[in-house]
Amino acid sequence: MAATDSTDSPGSRGSVHPSVEAVWRIESPRIIATLTRMVGDVGLAEELAQDAFVIALEQWPDKGVPPNPGGWLMSTAKHRAIDLVRRRATYERKLQELGHRLPAPHEPDLDEALDDPIGDDLLQLIFMACHPVLGREARVALTLRLLCGLTTDEIARAFLTSEPTVGQRVLRAKRTLAAKGVRFEMPAPADLPARLGSVLEVVYLVFNEGYAATAGADWARPALCDEALRLGRVLAGLVPAEPEVHGLVALMELQASRLPARTSPSGEPVLLLDQDRARWDHLLIRRGLEALERAEALPGRIGSYTVQAAIAACHARARTPEATDWTAIAAYYEILGRAAPSPVVELNRAIAVGMAYGPERGLEILDGLALDGYAQLPAARGDLLAKLGRTAEARAEFERAAAMTRNDRERAIFQRRAGELRPAPRPSAERP
Repeated sequence: MAATDSTDSPGSRGSVHPSVEAVWRIESPRIIATLTRMVGDVGLAEELAQDAFVIALEQWPDKGVPPNPGGWLMSTAKHRAIDLVRRRATYERKLQELGHRLPAPHEPDLDEALDDPIGDDLLQLIFMACHPVLGREARVALTLRLLCGLTTDEIARAFLTSEPTVGQRVLRAKRTLAAKGVRFEMPAPADLPARLGSVLEVVYLVFNEGYAATAGADWARPALCDEALRLGRVLAGLVPAEPEVHGLVALMELQASRLPARTSPSGEPVLLLDQDRARWDHLLIRRGLEALERAEALPGRIGSYTVQAAIAACHARARTPEATDWTAIAAYYEILGRAAPSPVVELNRAIAVGMAYGPERGLEILDGLALDGYAQLPAARGDLLAKLGRTAEARAEFERAAAMTRNDRERAIFQRRAGELRPAPRPSAERP
């Protein structure tokens, strides 16, 4: 039985009750992780997991949903795995390895099926999907596929690419892992920091694409934010002693809290300083601040996600835009620039410095930056120039930003700002 690229979850085959799709999204990462440990091939593990869901779709409408659907699916998937092993030449050796993990076929024990080290399996699957041998796009696609339960169609729509392209990325990623002999195991302690960094990067890439869509008609894609948050919370539960995991969760919780206020009732984008803060999700703010406290309390170096979470916390604690502690935010960006230097960090520091110490100071920083094709640079310059009363220059910068961005909603914002800075038409002279 050869591993194939399963491009869709069973929930996409025909009309399926939403509860079954929810089961797939929630349970599939755990099942795939356990099966990968058993068969040693992540592509084959996904296929076996989907086989179990097909069986569920055939049986549950007649027999009813079992009291423990996750346990039922896990047990069924394991039986599929043992059937596969029986057809292999290594039947005796593999059966001995797997037999003690499986209840007897004629008398399934669902409690025992749930006693496996699922947490360890899931963590190892996260590290496998985010392995550095894969390119960034492949890591993102495989993570969304295996750990978030998204179909290739959903991933394609989220990143504005074609379904075949995503399917090929996922397929190549699985084949690369197999060809490179990537084992289903935790990295060695010496490799953990670098590998964990790759995992956190992928999770935050997914979140950022949801929070501020790169292209297309949508200002944000909250579903992607939800998937990244769910994965971040799982990761925080699996490696609770890693401060940067809690820092990333804090950052995502605090930023996600603004999503309800980022669009007007008519669907128009609303920028941070114009948002109705009463619409922010205060439960997410509380959770984010608690996660930030955990990150700061753990031993070890404060990392870039924790610093970014501290910046987000400054905004979350301010009841009004005027109450924002821009001096503290500028100082945090100074720290972030040393921990994770990049032109984008410097751009954000310039904005904070401009708010804290005046637009001239912010412009001094921006004038030294080179970010070809990055629409936020001329937009930031336009904002600071407008505050200095340099209207014509500001208008030109917003027009440049509008020409650069690939997001329709963002383009509309820049065009509106440019339009607001056009001089009023002079009244025509009256004839005598």
